[in-house]
Amino acid sequence: MTQPIIAILRGLTPPEALPIAHALLEAGIDRIEVPLNSPDPLDSIRLMATALSGQATIGAGTVLTVDQVARVADAGGRMIVSPNTDPAVIRATRARGLQSWPGVFTATECFAAIAAGATGLKLFPADQAGTGTLRALRAVLPQDIPVYAVGGAGPENFAEWWQAGAQGFGIGSALYRPGDSAQTVTARARAIMAALQALA
Repeated sequence: MTQPIIAILRGLTPPEALPIAHALLEAGIDRIEVPLNSPDPLDSIRLMATALSGQATIGAGTVLTVDQVARVADAGGRMIVSPNTDPAVIRATRARGLQSWPGVFTATECFAAIAAGATGLKLFPADQAGTGTLRALRAVLPQDIPVYAVGGAGPENFAEWWQAGAQGFGIGSALYRPGDSAQTVTARARAIMAALQALA
């Protein structure tokens, strides 16, 4: 079962890709994005997508252009995450059969993203939007469109975001920082999953 977490592995290098991915899977996190401003991100995506086919959804973050969508798809990525709402990027993502998670901050961006075919919405930066913004957005957004809080959302405030209507979270440095060992990532991932389970 897919858990409501997308792991954001900014700064990941290809030699780290498989050990870190296995560490996340061991803790129950099965969606992983490698931001495109990481070292050789397409190589990391290709390695993980090949090795973990059927076990995890691998994708790219900080995707800004249609060309980048195509390159991620060709590398085996199945998920496109962006910091912004660009309908052309969303449409290109969906045309390739990939999940689309654009960044949104306003109702206008939310509905533009949905109209373009977004799979889900990434409220970003969530700490700047605040739970009040999310609560107001959830009141008008279609119930079948998930909204994930990204940026400032973590185990210490999961409950507040959940109550405001978040259905998941993108977690970056609270899970992985460049150079972290697989053991460190496993321990952090288990703590995050425990915090999520406490919401149930």
